[in-house]
Amino acid sequence: MKTDFKEKGFTVLREVLPEKVANFVYKYFLLKRKVADIMYKNKYIPPESGEWGSWTDPQVINTYSIYGDIAMETILEEIRPLMERVCERRLYETYSYARIYKRGDVLARHKDRFSCEISTTMNLGGDPWPIYINPNPQAGYVYGPHTGVHKIQKYMPTNDEGVKVDLNPGDMLIYRGMDLEHWRDEFQGENCGQVFLHYNDVVTDSSKQNKYDGRACLGLPHGFDFKI
Repeated sequence: MKTDFKEKGFTVLREVLPEKVANFVYKYFLLKRKVADIMYKNKYIPPESGEWGSWTDPQVINTYSIYGDIAMETILEEIRPLMERVCERRLYETYSYARIYKRGDVLARHKDRFSCEISTTMNLGGDPWPIYINPNPQAGYVYGPHTGVHKIQKYMPTNDEGVKVDLNPGDMLIYRGMDLEHWRDEFQGENCGQVFLHYNDVVTDSSKQNKYDGRACLGLPHGFDFKI
């Protein structure tokens, strides 16, 4: 599959998920948020468990997000062959991370940790919200190691205009998450469901120590490294 990923470090693929499938996953995600909210408020499960997602990610405050949801991890696994064709390299899955953004949210300019070496953000549904990417890998600077799930490194952002990317449900932007600065300006809609799907290059981590982001298999919570 010929794309401009190799030259630019990012590319857009359209209709990776058929519209009906994207709509199903989006409605599933909305319902999961509602169920999680009810269970947490009624103290049926502790919010710190993270099993049903949380509203505590400091990167986007008070916005529902979930690490390693099984439906999202299934998409992560299913599209890996497509990602390999686009990137022209062998990959393994690290993790998925999904959010339902709300009005007023901002995704600050940043670069990602090692587990997000090659990433995609996929639009699942809701109101449109463009993402911006800086095509210059020298722009922006990350201080400190690329570690932790939600850890935000000290980052020196740019004021570059960036490339605006509009995604419809089922579309995705593939990009080098560690190398290219990316962000979203203030969201003016009501809801926007996005899932981030992350991979490592097999050559970069030949020992595969970081496979599944250190978990025993996909679908497990972060830090769950017990052997199968």
